[in-house]
Amino acid sequence: MNVELSFAGFLLVSREEKMIDTLGLICMIWWMTLFHPVHADTYCMELETQESPITNLVLNWRKMELSWESSMNFSEYTCAVATDMAPIQKQVESAPCHFSMEVNLPLHNGAVFTIEVPNTNISKNCTFIPGGMPGTAIKNFSCVIYNVSLMNCTWHEGRDAPGDTQYFLYWQNSREEEEKECELYVKDENGRHTGCQFQNVTIKDTITYFVVNGSSKDSLIQFYDQYIELYKIERLTPPLNVTASCTADPQGCIIEWQEPLTSHVENKGCFQYEINIQNKDETKDEKMDPPVRVRSYRYEFQNFNVKKIYILKIRARGKNCLVNSNWGEWSEPIELSQRKEDFFLVIFTLIALGTISVTLLQTFLCKRYCSFKRVCSPIPQPRDKFNVLTDEDTQKEYVKLPKKSYTEDIIMVEET
Repeated sequence: MNVELSFAGFLLVSREEKMIDTLGLICMIWWMTLFHPVHADTYCMELETQESPITNLVLNWRKMELSWESSMNFSEYTCAVATDMAPIQKQVESAPCHFSMEVNLPLHNGAVFTIEVPNTNISKNCTFIPGGMPGTAIKNFSCVIYNVSLMNCTWHEGRDAPGDTQYFLYWQNSREEEEKECELYVKDENGRHTGCQFQNVTIKDTITYFVVNGSSKDSLIQFYDQYIELYKIERLTPPLNVTASCTADPQGCIIEWQEPLTSHVENKGCFQYEINIQNKDETKDEKMDPPVRVRSYRYEFQNFNVKKIYILKIRARGKNCLVNSNWGEWSEPIELSQRKEDFFLVIFTLIALGTISVTLLQTFLCKRYCSFKRVCSPIPQPRDKFNVLTDEDTQKEYVKLPKKSYTEDIIMVEET
């Protein structure tokens, strides 16, 4: 309470003196750091002492919405916000002034909001100073989308964060949506949240807002916020259905594939492909062929040599579309060699020609140097003891033979 009264007294003296010295500004920042609640959705600190019809500036930093009151009626106001990035301005007819996510201005480093009346010298500034102890906010925040719909976000704890500090991640795709907290945190050995895993993430053509708050029993923890276009952090999957057909005559390979699998790209012409073909027998120290980049789904490899084996890999990236312009993952390596069908056909042809040649040569030699009957004389068969006829069987067979019939003619001869 005494601190609050001292701060109010300081402002009163400052208004009377019409100035704020450096020491006073440091004291106000110190007061904000220690006593401003980190989870407050509204806050605005007025450092100006001059009288203005514009008063009671209130900032909802979660929604990037600035409101105010005016004792005079004006037809138009100019809202402006400046951070360590380029300032942004917009025109409104009345309060509040709402900055969309496309403004893409994180506030964890502080910001100055200004309300002006065009064509007058009437203005009012609102300085936003994040609450919490310096050095307690997270650092090295990053996110990546992989396998089409999975997303991982990671961070490191603040350098001056107390040992019991716990962090919490919230995100939203638009100002109209409610913030959603991470459902699956990644923890370190001390149980502190150091990351978050997301499932069923859909990439939209909007900017996503991330904010990481913290809590501790020892001190207030500063927040960290960042705006991210999700398509820029997507790690593209490899091109699908990569095939290669190589022939010896004519020598060459026809390589074909399909675009990577994504959740938001319908235009197949949004991708550029990098084709890497290397000789399998080359060592890493040998000069490698530079990769080839194309926009189509087909490539003809004309330097194919049937005596060599090549390794093929393909990857993709976005080109002139809302697709990550960084190269994605390589496809699984496949070997480029002569087609197995052609190989088997050659082997079969050689075997057939060899058989025919040997047969013709054998036939010619037989006709030339030897008798065919002697060379090809019949092979005597072994005696079949089981089917040999005995004497009794022979006699029976003889009896069964048909008897010859004879006709007897008698001729009578008379003497005369």
